Amino acid sequence: MTAATPHTAGAKAARTPSRPPAPSEHRPRRTLPRALARLLPLSPAVALLLLFLAGPIAYCAYIAFTDLQLTGQAHSSFVGLANFRKAFKDEEFLNAVWLTLVFTVVSSLLGQNTLGLALAALMQRASKPVRTLTGGIVVTAWVLPEVVAGFLLYAFFRREGTLNAILDRLHLPSQNWLFTLPILAVSFANVWRGTAFSMLVYSAALGEIPKEITEAAEVDGAGGWRRMWHITLPMIRRSIGTNLMLNTLQTLSVFGLIWVMTRGGPGNKSQTLPLFMYEQAFQNSMIGYGTAVALLLLLVGSLFSLVYLRLLRTEV
Repeated sequence: MTAATPHTAGAKAARTPSRPPAPSEHRPRRTLPRALARLLPLSPAVALLLLFLAGPIAYCAYIAFTDLQLTGQAHSSFVGLANFRKAFKDEEFLNAVWLTLVFTVVSSLLGQNTLGLALAALMQRASKPVRTLTGGIVVTAWVLPEVVAGFLLYAFFRREGTLNAILDRLHLPSQNWLFTLPILAVSFANVWRGTAFSMLVYSAALGEIPKEITEAAEVDGAGGWRRMWHITLPMIRRSIGTNLMLNTLQTLSVFGLIWVMTRGGPGNKSQTLPLFMYEQAFQNSMIGYGTAVALLLLLVGSLFSLVYLRLLRTEV
């Protein structure tokens, strides 16, 4: 066999392309100590979440399956689903569920959402002094503490309050609104207090709509309602879903406003789930039953959130 000459060997080496090194050959392998070192800065935050968020939620979930009471009990025992079965057989609980839905739909879905969008749309066309004055008044109602807002609306709706004084001046029939229509009175109070948030959300969303689109629609002869329905609402659809979700979750947890105005009365005509939960847990001393109601309220809020998140997945 003839040995290859140096020139032949060099030519073969030149024709053979050099194989690039595999990525794994030069990539440093992630070892367990290095991964732990990267997670080390997050450990304080994770510990705080476990201690102050996950821990209390897990303990409340455990209490909901016991007969724990505040007084007159040496020790608690595990009762399984008895508290939940009791709730769905309790007429007062079912009444609280119904009133919570009415309060949420009237004050959040219809009231705050619709009024906030209307104010945002009108303020776009208003002059700067009008925008400043209107925004200041609405935002002031929002930043007021819940207890203060409750006392103001109580003074407005009570038998000798401002609303009846206005009706008397107009020679219109007056009534004790907190006794005859308590759930509507507290719903209006929540609308008055929380509309500012919706107005700010929709003002930011409307400001992002290109003016060329609305001007082109106006040139084509589209009126205000047609532009709102076919252009504005579809383009701010994601903002509407976000606002509805946040408003609904906030409205479901309203306690202080209703407590100051009516304390859930008269009777239980304005007793929503937060007030019913408080009554069972701290006035009737049934911590286990009250915590089970709280978990059901959490479930209702989760269902609303899932619906809104489903809507937010759809692109405009």
